[in-house]
Amino acid sequence: MNRYIFVRNAFLSVIVTLLLLAAGTASILAEEQKPAATPAPATEAPAAPAEDKPTGSLSISGLSKYVWRGYENTKNSVVVQPSLTVGYKGFSANVWGNIDTKPYSATDASYSSAWTEMDITLSYTKTFGILNAGLGYIYYGLQAPNAGAVKPLDAQEIFFTLGLNTLLTPTLTVYKEIDHYHQYYFLLGISHTFEFNKTISLQLSASASYLLSDYADATLYGVNASYGGYPKFDNNYQATNDKFNNFHDGVITASLPINVVKYLTVAPTVSYSFPLSSDAKDEIKARGKLTNAADNDSSYVYGGLTVTLSF
Repeated sequence: MNRYIFVRNAFLSVIVTLLLLAAGTASILAEEQKPAATPAPATEAPAAPAEDKPTGSLSISGLSKYVWRGYENTKNSVVVQPSLTVGYKGFSANVWGNIDTKPYSATDASYSSAWTEMDITLSYTKTFGILNAGLGYIYYGLQAPNAGAVKPLDAQEIFFTLGLNTLLTPTLTVYKEIDHYHQYYFLLGISHTFEFNKTISLQLSASASYLLSDYADATLYGVNASYGGYPKFDNNYQATNDKFNNFHDGVITASLPINVVKYLTVAPTVSYSFPLSSDAKDEIKARGKLTNAADNDSSYVYGGLTVTLSF
């Protein structure tokens, strides 16, 4: 238990320190970016406003594992994740999917590739100086992971985001599930890009989360995890009627985007996901793929390649 408290506190201390550094930098930038007192020459024509145009991107990722909020959603198989995003004047719409190329079976049964999830996200973002504020909605369309498995309940979330356009781009996003699971998920993230040249850059990011459940039913979890909400688990990985209320998962990611041509980017990526508390460790292991929860992992290293076409 002390181990996870130490890891959590160390990880959060790093993020808080970087956030304070970002806030100080933002203040300095605000002072440096005050408009000059000398007006522009009268003969100089004002710059034409940038033309608003719709934007879009189509990407496809091949990853060694699908991990979402600390949970291992696939095991021993490569996943393929296509994504399509379009945006216009702050509005954005995204469709994302997950294909499991080798669905896991506790009985060693063999299943063909399965389309296990399709999510739809609608959002709006507005910029106020160095501050970004946004809100949105996500529909999670979930399918049975393999033939004969129980189909999870679809989920719906609304979310609110605040971010700073400054060093480390600190961003806080609050998600609220409004359909079946009734929980809040708080996600604090930072990121930075090192541009080596016009072709290659290094992107580093880190995030920490807190899960606050307002629904838990241990009896229903025993029948089907999809109906039991987010309970707290004991040391034997058994669901209780207590609601989960603790730090949850942290993620560290490194990506190396390579601009192959003007609109085409290839990005190898590697991530490390791990629990931020002993409660999260027990919960993540209990929700794992293996029948014996003690044999499940709670930390994962995974990665792959993403190809993106922007237009």
